[in-house]
Amino acid sequence: MSIEKTPAPAEPAAPLLQVDALSVAYGRHEVVHEVSFAVGAGRALALIGESGSGKSTIARAVLRLLGSRRASVEGSIAVQGRELTTLREREFLPLRGRVLGFVPQDPGSSLNPVRTIGAQALEAAALVPGARTRQEREALVVRAFERVGLPDPERLGTVFPHQLSGGQLQRVLIALAILPGPRLLVADEPTSALDVTVQKQILDLLDSLRTELGIGILLITHDLSIAAERADEVVVLREGRVQEAGATAEVFAAPKTAYTRSLQADVPGLNPERWASERAERDARHPIEDAPVQVSLEGVSRTFRSRDRTVTALADISLSIPRGRTHALVGESGSGKSTAARILLGLERADAGTLHVGGRQVVPDDARSLRELRRHLQIVHQNPFTSLDPRFTVERIVREPLERYRVGDRAERHERTRWALAAVDLSEELLGRRPGALSGGQRQRVAIARALALRPNVLVLDEPTSALDVTVQAGILQVLSTLQRDLGLTYLFISHDLGVVRQFADTLTVLRRGEVVESGHVTEVFAAPREEYTRVLMAAVPSRRDHEHGRILPAVTA
Repeated sequence: MSIEKTPAPAEPAAPLLQVDALSVAYGRHEVVHEVSFAVGAGRALALIGESGSGKSTIARAVLRLLGSRRASVEGSIAVQGRELTTLREREFLPLRGRVLGFVPQDPGSSLNPVRTIGAQALEAAALVPGARTRQEREALVVRAFERVGLPDPERLGTVFPHQLSGGQLQRVLIALAILPGPRLLVADEPTSALDVTVQKQILDLLDSLRTELGIGILLITHDLSIAAERADEVVVLREGRVQEAGATAEVFAAPKTAYTRSLQADVPGLNPERWASERAERDARHPIEDAPVQVSLEGVSRTFRSRDRTVTALADISLSIPRGRTHALVGESGSGKSTAARILLGLERADAGTLHVGGRQVVPDDARSLRELRRHLQIVHQNPFTSLDPRFTVERIVREPLERYRVGDRAERHERTRWALAAVDLSEELLGRRPGALSGGQRQRVAIARALALRPNVLVLDEPTSALDVTVQAGILQVLSTLQRDLGLTYLFISHDLGVVRQFADTLTVLRRGEVVESGHVTEVFAAPREEYTRVLMAAVPSRRDHEHGRILPAVTA
C-alpha cells in the first residue's frame, strides 16, 4: 500500500526590499532608530509621519543618497536578497536605475532646465542593456512616454521642462524612472504639489505600473488619505522610530497608538467639522446679518496675448466675501485662481470688471491708493522658504511692514511685532533666528505673523498648507480659524486640496479655464454638486472605499 506524500508548501517569495533594524546617524546624532519593513513585488508600502520623522532619510539610505560623509548606517538593507550596506560604490552603481528607481518630489528642480526632455531621457535609456544605438534608445524613450500617458511622445524629445505642466513633468520623471526596468520604485512625495485631478492620474499610473510590471513601490508621503488608499502596508514613524506597522486596512481601522490616532484626527477628510466650534463662536461674535461685503469682484476678465495665441485667464468672474468669512477658489492648475488673487492685490491689471475691498474700489493705476489698499490687504504665499528673506531674522521679517508704513514709534513697532508672533503661537525665543533655522510650520507661522503686523482686514491665502504634513497643516488652520474668530478677518483661500476647503471655508467658487463652473455654500456644493466638472473634482479626492480591496478609507464627506 502506497502512501501519497503531501506536497511541501511553497516557499514564500523573498521581498524585493528587506530593511532590518536600520539606524542612521549624522555624527553622534541618531535620526533613525532600528526601523524594519519589507516591500514585495507588485506591492506598495507607505512610510508616513510628520516632518522630521525620518521618512526621507530612510529612502535616501535605501538609494545610497545620504550625501554626507558624517552619515553612518547600521542594520541591513537588502534588495532582491543582496545586501546593499556592504557594497562598494562601484558595485552599487549598476543597481541604481536598473534595479532601484527614484521618483523625486519636485520635477521643477529634478530636471535640468537648459536641456531638452529628450536629451535627459536618453541618459536613462543608456542604462538599458542591449540599447546600443541612439535609434534604439530613442524608441525606448518614446515607449516609456507612451506608457505613462504623455501626449505626442515623439515631440517631447525637443521641448524643455518649462514648456510642460506640473503633471506632465511628474509623468516624465516616472517615465525616466521606469525606463531602465527597475524592480523597486522609491516615490518621495510624488504628488504633493499637484492638484487633485492630476494627483489622481499620477497615483493611478503608479498603481497600473505595479499591476502590469510587478514593480514594488516604497511611497513616502505626509498625506494619510493617499497612504490609506494606495498602499498595501504602512509604517508610521515618529522621530525616527516605528510607532506601528502592518496592513493598511488594519492600521487605519484600529490604530494602536495615540500618535497614529492623532495623525488620523488631523486628516481633513476624516474630520470635516474640525473647526465647527470656532466658526460657531465667530458667527456669534460677528453675525452674518451685520457683516458688510468686505471683498467683491464684479465681471472681472483677463486675457493674455502672445505672438501666436490668446489665453483667457478669467472670463466675467464675480464673487463676494462678507466680513469675517472665508471664500475658497478651487480648480485645476491653469483655472485662473492665482490670476484672480493677483488682480485683487493690484499686481495684475484686469481687462474688464471692478474690484472693491472694504467698500473702496481697487485702482491699479493709482499708486497711492494701492499702497493704502495693501495696508489692509495682505497675502500669505504657498512657500514661506522663498517668500521670507533668508538674511533677515524673524524679528526683522515681521517688523519690516511696520517700518515701510511708518507705523508708530520704535516702541510701538516692537510691541506689535511681539503681538503678531504671539497671535500665531510662536515663542519670542525665535525672534533672533533666521528662516533657515525654522521648521516648515514655523516659517509659515512667521509668514502669517508678518501679514498680521499691519492688522489688515483681509488675507489672501495662496495654498498656505499644501506643502505641510497633516499635523503642521492642522496647526496652521487652527491659527487661522482662531484669528478669524477673534479679529473678524476675511479670507480669500486658494487651494487645490478639497479636503481642506470642505473643512475650512464657508463658501467656494469652482473655476475651470477662467470660467465659473459652480459656486455656493461649501456644504451644499459638496453634498450635491450640480456640474459634471465639480463632480470630477470631488471624485478625484481619495475615496472611502478602495475599488480593488474594498477597504474603508479616509475621505472628504459632506
